[in-house]
Amino acid sequence: MTQNGESPAPTRRAVLPELHPVSGSAAQESSPPPEPVRLPLPDRPDSGDSDLPQDRSQAILEAAKRIGGLLKGGGHLFALAGSVAAYAHGAGARLQHDADFCVRREDAAAVSDTLAAAGLTVRTPPEDWLMKTTCLGQEVDFLFELAHRPVTTALLTRAEHLAVDSVHMPVLAATDLMRGLIEAFSEHYCDFGPVLAVARAVREKVDWEAVRRDCGDEPMPAAFFFLLERLNVIEPRKEER
Repeated sequence: MTQNGESPAPTRRAVLPELHPVSGSAAQESSPPPEPVRLPLPDRPDSGDSDLPQDRSQAILEAAKRIGGLLKGGGHLFALAGSVAAYAHGAGARLQHDADFCVRREDAAAVSDTLAAAGLTVRTPPEDWLMKTTCLGQEVDFLFELAHRPVTTALLTRAEHLAVDSVHMPVLAATDLMRGLIEAFSEHYCDFGPVLAVARAVREKVDWEAVRRDCGDEPMPAAFFFLLERLNVIEPRKEER
């Protein structure tokens, strides 16, 4: 009974459609065949780079070795920089960008002539502190400045002659390498991860007091030094001990 004594409305039941069995042949005719599973194909080098190793790190090393050989043959004063220099100092072999070389600005024309004689095209980007070329399909940068400091004769003469995948060439000294990497930190670029790995690998070869003095008290380098201290990669400053 409802509150007013009225009979409750009968409950409506959902009416199910009448089902009929479908024969196997009819089911096959009505259902479309499944789409084949397509797996992504592995990356393949272009036809022009068929002789390159498929490993990116090895490809960058091959380009660095060839450029280093050309610069040595041309009698140029230079030093390997960047991630390949870190590799030469023992910081691992995972290279993902390009090969970098430091040369003096006044040697740019002579270096360009040597590269052109080897069939390489030299490009001058809008930035006036470097020039570029492509070797074995990999980008190669020639830096006239390192973290806004001009490449000098003193910097290049401090370079160490190290083996770069069996080819010996001048490589930035570990202290100069770390100074350039840390000075590059700013509020627009502060990826500590790769530089931390380099610092761990070369920490015994670096004059950390000199790097601290040259990098000054800029916020991002200071934060990186603090991180190195907390991770026991380097000792605190002498006056802080």
